[in-house]
Amino acid sequence: MSYVDGFVVAVPTENKEKYIKHATLAAEMFKDFGALQVVEAWGEEVPEGEVTSFPMAVKAKQDETIVFSWVVWPSKESRNAGWQKMMNDPRMDPENNPMPFDGKRLIYGGFNMIVDL
Repeated sequence: MSYVDGFVVAVPTENKEKYIKHATLAAEMFKDFGALQVVEAWGEEVPEGEVTSFPMAVKAKQDETIVFSWVVWPSKESRNAGWQKMMNDPRMDPENNPMPFDGKRLIYGGFNMIVDL
């Protein structure tokens, strides 16, 4: 089965176009380095929870929008190799390509796919 990296981040709403540009470059690189699919989804209906929620998880501010993303890889091994290439690529240097959000509040994880219909 495939391997998935998942991400949730709060992006300043005014940075939407900057985020799209940043995410498009990253998506092209992920694909170049072996990813099968890259999805970036701009939040539209992302409610605040009483106990937990996406906004609470990333400490979203009033002027921020939640982005939910995932990258599908053929395997964990291909994901590890792809990430290594990403981290060594000068296009991802924060000096050349600054993140248009607070990376300290990004949540992410790697997951083994268990159902894929």
